[in-house]
Amino acid sequence: MVHCRNGCAMHSWRTCVKLIYDKIAEDPRFGELVRRRNRFSIILSCIVLAVYIAFVAIAVFNPALFSMPISGGSSWAFGLIGGFVIQVFAFLMTGIYTARANGEFDALAKDVKEAAQ
Repeated sequence: MVHCRNGCAMHSWRTCVKLIYDKIAEDPRFGELVRRRNRFSIILSCIVLAVYIAFVAIAVFNPALFSMPISGGSSWAFGLIGGFVIQVFAFLMTGIYTARANGEFDALAKDVKEAAQ
């Protein structure tokens, strides 16, 4: 006999884990968490993909713009600056996702987990 955290006696840990898993899966807040997290991830992924596609499209269809210097005698080209901007953009998007995941999503997951135990 195994005693789960909720005090009930089970025949095995596997049975105990399945009971907790089933409680989590049946909680409507868990379904809401999964939907909200997936929706947010898809939106951010589409935004990042659109920026990268735009960058590559400019490189393919207007390569002269990428090699054009920013000012007359500068060795800095628009393509180089665009690459730096995309790196900063990716860093910011990762930060936005991490902040929401560590705040809103983790809090909701913790509530669901505590309710199941």
